[in-house]
Amino acid sequence: MQIVDIRDAAAPIASEIRNAYISFDTMTVSLVAVETDVVRDGETVVGYGFNSNGRYAQSGILRERFLPRLQEVDPVSLRDATGDNLDPYAIWRCFMSNEKPGGHGDRAAAAGALDMAVWDAVAKIAGQPLWRLLSERYNDGQADDKVLVYPGGGYYYPGKEFDQLRDEMRGYQDAGYTVVKMKIGGADLATDCKRIEAVLGVVGSGRNLAVDANGRFDLETALAYGQGIADYDLFWYEEAGDPLDFQLNAELAEAYAGPLATGENLFSHQDARNLLRYGGLRPDRDWVQVDPALAYGLTEYLRVLDVAEAMGWSRRRFIPHGGHQLALNMAAGLQLGGSESYPGVFQPYGGFADDVPVEGGHVALPDVPGIGMELKPEMFGEMRRRLETNGGA
Repeated sequence: MQIVDIRDAAAPIASEIRNAYISFDTMTVSLVAVETDVVRDGETVVGYGFNSNGRYAQSGILRERFLPRLQEVDPVSLRDATGDNLDPYAIWRCFMSNEKPGGHGDRAAAAGALDMAVWDAVAKIAGQPLWRLLSERYNDGQADDKVLVYPGGGYYYPGKEFDQLRDEMRGYQDAGYTVVKMKIGGADLATDCKRIEAVLGVVGSGRNLAVDANGRFDLETALAYGQGIADYDLFWYEEAGDPLDFQLNAELAEAYAGPLATGENLFSHQDARNLLRYGGLRPDRDWVQVDPALAYGLTEYLRVLDVAEAMGWSRRRFIPHGGHQLALNMAAGLQLGGSESYPGVFQPYGGFADDVPVEGGHVALPDVPGIGMELKPEMFGEMRRRLETNGGA
């Protein structure tokens, strides 16, 4: 049992949408396929992965560093103790060998895409859905049969006015979502409050609405927004300031009584530890959003959870960013707080299995081996086309 080939490719997720900080009109993602010599049901087992939106494709890091390291080692060293499957930790240590600590950035996104493909292959070789494999290995066999999900939306589009924003949120409600999320910080406070009120007119309670500033604000603006939105009683106020400005977050937490959320732009368990140490987050109400597909993968996310639990945090306060099937599997198998979803943006990579409905704001997990990439035919077909056209790395 061994890896016989690894392929990577870059793919566009171009869109006219923007948040408070960036436009997505030139955004790309890395795609990875890990091919093994294992055959299941007459098909060669191949694991697939990609990094989440918000970081560009990292072909150089994959081709020049990570993939050659895996190709140069004895394949036996990448097997688990049984010899019948791959060892994600051994693979992670191999491709991360000779990498200096710190300075995570785009290297973490390249690792996230590769690590996702490895775990997809591991679960397929085991003949299990990833959520069940995670439950058995890391959660005493416990799992959630449905997961809280919310759509990441409410972006700023050219010419998008209040009516279009309301229509978008009605669409999410019609699709089965209860909690929705919208962007703030791309306009002034007065305009954003009007946008929030327009959405509240659709979703009702503020407990059904989260807002996201994408790290746009300095402390003064973050506090002003906190004061301006306090009476809405929102589900959360997300990433007000720079993701590494823990002092800003701590001061905001002292002033803003409602739930805060942050962490999608932190890339390691060390980053997560510093956030919990110094960011002022409150374990009874706040949310941590580390994205496994941007932060060295599921393998590193398990280390993040170990750090959090050692510091007294419940896994239920963790909701992975990214809106992908990996995060959904993790949320179910590790019993996290939920998962983001991207039903309308970052296609074809956003969202979950095509035939799995959202009901009452929750999604049930399909019982198919691996992550479930094949249950999104448009996405899976696009991934295979690009990876097969690109050839081996």
